[in-house]
This record gives sequence, structure tokens and C-alpha cells, in this order.
Amino acid sequence: MDAGGAGGGPGAVGLGGIELLQHTAGSLLSSYGWYILLAAAALYVLFQKLSQPLAARWSGRQGAAAAAMDADMVVRRQEALAAARLRMQEELNAQAERYKERQRQLEEEKRRQKIAMWESMQEGKSYKGNLKLNQQEVESGASTSSAVPRSKPTKRPLREGGGNKMCLADEDFNQCRT
Repeated sequence: MDAGGAGGGPGAVGLGGIELLQHTAGSLLSSYGWYILLAAAALYVLFQKLSQPLAARWSGRQGAAAAAMDADMVVRRQEALAAARLRMQEELNAQAERYKERQRQLEEEKRRQKIAMWESMQEGKSYKGNLKLNQQEVESGASTSSAVPRSKPTKRPLREGGGNKMCLADEDFNQCRT
């Protein structure tokens, strides 16, 4: 009997089914191949877009569980942060207090100088000289080393020739000099 016939057995039917499937798939791909390829690419992109938010939600749930476990760590971190802020604020307050005290001292010194100037003006003395004297006292009191006053250098004339430049350019130099 014929091995490729209809009643040849189960192996013959299976081979015919595979050939039929190949023929059907081949004709389907030849007719609609590009459409199937584009549909597959669109499904892939859609799957990627939808999977990212789902993965984020899932990891967010796991992150919330981990955060609940580390609540003690968070509390300790916040306490350390609050303590550091308190130390910084205390240091800032101390600096502000030192600045205010220094400003008060400077204002008191200015007030004393004004009083001294007023008294010297009432006595008929020069208040500018008194002001310079007071400033020298403040500077000498502030510095620990004894300051030696410098003598001013003698002034030299700006021109060596001592005459008029127009006269120096003249041919008759002797007449200009006299």
C-alpha cells in the first residue's frame, strides 16, 4: 500500500499537517509580513512603556517596607541633624554677641573722643590737635610695642635747574640767569 495515502497511519497524517502549517504560515508571511513585523515592534514598545511604572510601583512597595524597618535609623539621623543645627546656632549666637560687644566698645570710644573734643573747644584749644593726640593714645594703648616716630624726609625741589625752561632753551643763557 501507499505510504503517502490517507489511510497510511498516524505518521502520514502528522507529516501532512506540518506541510499544511508550513504552507499556511508561508503564504501568511508573504502576504502580511511587514504588517506583522510592525505590530510586533509596537507591542514591544508598549510593553516597555507599561512595565516601567509597574516596576517602579513594585519597588516602591518594597522600599516602603525597608523604610519601615529602618525607622530607628531615620530617627537617629534626624536627632543628629537637629543636634548639629543647635550647635551651629549656639556658635552663631556667640559670634553675634562678641560682635555687639565690640561695636559697643567702639561707640563708647567715639563718644569719649567727642566729649574730649567738646571740652577742648570749650577751653579754646584746637580740637583737631586734641583729636590727633587722642588717636595716638588709643593706638599706643592698643599696640604693645613702643612706636618710634619717624622724621619726615627733607623735600627736594622737583626741578634741578631751578629756572624757567623757556629761558634754558634760549641761546643767551647768561642773560636769563641773572
